[in-house]
Amino acid sequence: MTGAHREREESLDVIQRELTAFARRARATAARLHPDLPLVSYTLLAHIDYRQGCRATDLAAHYMLDKSTVSRQVAALEKLGLVERHPDPNDHRIQVLHPTASGTQALASTQASRRAAYRERLGSWTADDLAQFADYLLRYNSTGGSANNSTGDGTNAP
Repeated sequence: MTGAHREREESLDVIQRELTAFARRARATAARLHPDLPLVSYTLLAHIDYRQGCRATDLAAHYMLDKSTVSRQVAALEKLGLVERHPDPNDHRIQVLHPTASGTQALASTQASRRAAYRERLGSWTADDLAQFADYLLRYNSTGGSANNSTGDGTNAP
């Protein structure tokens, strides 16, 4: 193994370890911010809000989740009063998910808390560091299939 190859492999190991730690922290933070709203549910609610309504099948496709998983998560969001279904105006057979006023409020509160946590954690970073980190995350999430956050229009969805 060449030195460059070994360094690359070591870097990949660090990335894997740090992304795992990041995911664990994200789950723990989500649980603290809204105990009734697990990270997956929060993510789905944020996507529904960002898209201004979408079908459960759209969520499953976007996040590469099984439809039954999405169905359970959506049912939990409905039970909490955070999401409601409305018929699609173009095809009344299709149900479109929309955040309720409570869902929008819970999302805004959670987002404000998360943003404050990021501000605190990244407070000593320069604007250039933040921009580079954001660019790397966008680049990382835009590769590797349809489970990324790309909306296809150059913007990113939650």
